[in-house]
Amino acid sequence: MTSVEPRAASAPDPDGPTGFGRGATATATAPPPAAPELDTAPVDGRTSTVAPAAGVPAARPSRRWRWTARRKDLAVYGTFLAVALWVTSQIWVDPAGRVASLYSSDPAQVQFFMAHSVRVVLHGEFPFYTDQFNYPDGVNLMANTAVLALGIPMVPITLLFGPAVSFVVLVTVALAGTASAWYHVFSRHLVRRRLAAAVGGWFCGFSPAMLSHASWHPNIISQWLLPFIVWRVMVLTRSTRPVRDGALLALLVTVQAFINEEILLFTALACGVFLTAMVAQRPALWSAAWRPLAKGLPVCTVVAGSLLAYPLYIQFAGPMAYHGLSDTVRDYGNDIAAFFAPGSPTFGGHERANVNLAPNYSEENAFFGWSLSLIAVGIVVWLRREVLVRALAVTGFFFAVLSLGERVSWWDRELFTGPWELLVRLPLLDAVVPTRFGLITSVVIGMLLALAVQRAWTLRGPEWRHAKTVTVGALILALLPIVPMPLKVTSRPPVPDFITSGRWREYVAADQTLVPVPVPSMGNTYGMRWAASTNLDFKIPGGYFLAPRNGNTGDPGRFGGRPSGIGELLDEVTATGRAPKLDDRQRRRSLDELRHWNAAVLVLPVRQHHVEPLRRTVEQLVGPARKELDVWVWDVRPLSARTPAV
Repeated sequence: MTSVEPRAASAPDPDGPTGFGRGATATATAPPPAAPELDTAPVDGRTSTVAPAAGVPAARPSRRWRWTARRKDLAVYGTFLAVALWVTSQIWVDPAGRVASLYSSDPAQVQFFMAHSVRVVLHGEFPFYTDQFNYPDGVNLMANTAVLALGIPMVPITLLFGPAVSFVVLVTVALAGTASAWYHVFSRHLVRRRLAAAVGGWFCGFSPAMLSHASWHPNIISQWLLPFIVWRVMVLTRSTRPVRDGALLALLVTVQAFINEEILLFTALACGVFLTAMVAQRPALWSAAWRPLAKGLPVCTVVAGSLLAYPLYIQFAGPMAYHGLSDTVRDYGNDIAAFFAPGSPTFGGHERANVNLAPNYSEENAFFGWSLSLIAVGIVVWLRREVLVRALAVTGFFFAVLSLGERVSWWDRELFTGPWELLVRLPLLDAVVPTRFGLITSVVIGMLLALAVQRAWTLRGPEWRHAKTVTVGALILALLPIVPMPLKVTSRPPVPDFITSGRWREYVAADQTLVPVPVPSMGNTYGMRWAASTNLDFKIPGGYFLAPRNGNTGDPGRFGGRPSGIGELLDEVTATGRAPKLDDRQRRRSLDELRHWNAAVLVLPVRQHHVEPLRRTVEQLVGPARKELDVWVWDVRPLSARTPAV
């Protein structure tokens, strides 16, 4: 009967008793290789290396190239960057002329925010609110994830190459940086084998959920601070300097708040559930953890609260603030079947196969595929004796259930009410998109993969002779269907020469607006790209953003500003291609809106879809157009001039 070698005792983990550390994995390790024998002899009572005999040449130090730890790290980081470039390769071909094939609104919004960061740095513009779009009401940028922590460092690139290039750089760096950050933390604090850390980091950075958001939401996939936040939370549980560690954690939290607050909230919730699961299994951990937590968390709260107090005041009580999301977005949830299908932007995925499994293609927050889902369950069963694995399993399952939303469904067929129904109206949670809880489950699976590879590579004994082969085969089976593919893109109209040449400056003063036709909205964001290309040198009405439903601060959020008669009219013409016959009432209402916007000029690109019906419709409102360069122009300053106050 064969036996397995006993596990080597692990040294105490300096990073915390919670189990997030190498010591907690309790994996079997091989005995260290025997050190080469040295030719030694006693000299003056001490042991010393004997010099080589006379006439014998001294051995030269070996110059053979070796895989040092640093070189291994650099190779992993380089691989992650190469994969990120592969994923974004179709956009890199023409950043200004290509966009995600299904939706173009979010990239235009992010480009607008990149241009706003330029104005913050160069002109000292107020960072948390702007009236450069949705004029004159403006937009609360703190409530719209204006990514200042990303946009401000990107100002040099935005100035040199434009916001479209900044967008693709952000996406590429976000994917590679997130994978690299998780690898760094895993390799130092979770597993000993760099291969295991690389597998876990790769999945955390390039999971189907991350790829789904990559085309639209660089703020969501910029998760490179999260591994360090999680690590510092675990350090805090047994810190000997909780005040210092609490302050360090506060700095990380503050920066993440200016990247994406929703992801920061997810991280806090995940840490809470994980630590609760650990303490529930080993109550003794609490006796060592509560004192440093009781000192460090208040310090973190005070420091981060002080730094974020004013921005959060603007977000929740400033102009154009809203409370909670619209019912449509708040009910976004994963279908149960979504956990077993591969994501659309992966090797085994297909858009048509995923219809109705996610709210839309930018929110595929599960989609692990059958093989990975089963292997993840198998890892939990295999390593079920480890406290860390059980705590991770509880955490991943808990948030997978919450991601199902208020109505649990299977292949778009509603089954029963989900637990999210009980939480959706709580403060802060009322602004959460529940399907995104699947992002937490993705990170948990990445950790489980790292732990499984670590265990397989360190097992010994005859029955584990083929453990590595089995592990490699299982990884191929699990990960091949969800290998990332280049993001699908489509061409988009270029910014008109009328804008890029600066011809618009002949018409538009600083307090006036340039009105793109159709008026910017959630479905028509080309005008936002025009403004972004000039670093927001002119104002526009409308746009794509979140604002109070009725324009009153504190109302629930909705996409877009106040309803616009001329905006809805032009949207209908754009969709149908039919120019309606307008009456005097519609003309008067349209002129009132142009005065409200303080419009100087209306601009319609000659290559706009359904350009002729749009031109005829606008001419019924404000008169004949004049063609300049590649646009139709209506100078409406005489019509929209505001009557001076008496």
